[in-house]
Amino acid sequence: MNHSVLVTGGAGYIGSHVVQQLVARGERVVVVDNLCTGFRDAVRGAELVVGNVGDRALVSRVLARHRVDAVLHFAAHTVVPESLSDPLKYYGNNTCNTENLLACCAEAGMRHFIFSSTAAVYGVTESGMADEDTPTRPINPYGMSKLMSETMLRDLGATGAMRHATLRYFNVAGCDPQGRIGHSTLHSTLLIKVACEHAVGKRASVSIFGSDYDTPDGTGIRDYIHVEDLAAAHLRALDHLRDGGESLTLNCGYGHGYSVREVIDAVQRVGGRPLAVIEQPRRAGDTPMLVARSDRLKQQLDWKPRYDDLDFIVRTALLWEQKLAQQPVASGA
Repeated sequence: MNHSVLVTGGAGYIGSHVVQQLVARGERVVVVDNLCTGFRDAVRGAELVVGNVGDRALVSRVLARHRVDAVLHFAAHTVVPESLSDPLKYYGNNTCNTENLLACCAEAGMRHFIFSSTAAVYGVTESGMADEDTPTRPINPYGMSKLMSETMLRDLGATGAMRHATLRYFNVAGCDPQGRIGHSTLHSTLLIKVACEHAVGKRASVSIFGSDYDTPDGTGIRDYIHVEDLAAAHLRALDHLRDGGESLTLNCGYGHGYSVREVIDAVQRVGGRPLAVIEQPRRAGDTPMLVARSDRLKQQLDWKPRYDDLDFIVRTALLWEQKLAQQPVASGA
């Protein structure tokens, strides 16, 4: 295979799982990551170029040197509360750097682009469900920064410059079932990660932010998708584009949700010990419920989830936290 796939942010949590699956099927992969939240050791079987996707000269060199025929773009800041306190950080990194990357791709004649987007583009929906036609009304700068990037990609695609797949993630969780890589992001705010860190003694407690939502148990409901199933969707999207498929935007979720209390119960059940749970006020930028309608993902990419089981998701996350707890320095992302 003469061509390579460029994965930006490939040393991070989701990107590293996608890289691992790409390498496993024989793809040549090059990763560009500035390692601000990623980990060198998480890049398995691919060349790592340490740098920023906002560096046009660097990106252009990588595209040419490695004869890249497809770009998978994960590099982004993703913490909703931080986006509220420091919005320009998110517009600068998530939106402006994406524009830089797209400019390099257009100049190089790149034909295939897969974008890591988010369900946060929907904001609060009337029913708590979202399909791809649900109006996009982000309620935080993180969601807006991703929607602005989606818009740029759509408009560039309309010129005939490239075809793309935009994948809107719901709540990604879990780790490589074989424990080779995982979720090592420092100071994570993702519930399953936080609860598992508490379960292994890394955190003193786990918080419930809002127990007065209009949901069955008063806590927020989210659609949790295992990172390996999400990674597999990217490979299906890449094959779709390479086979001449049209540009598309797809939700990535399982189509059903779990409440915060249900997730905490699962961590207690799998871990075999009670957790110290603290109830706190609602957190700005959160929605009461957000669950995917993901029929299009299954139909258009023939995607079939393998790990749609909350206890399995938690088990893989907990095993990774136990592995990290035994190491003096985290060695994955």
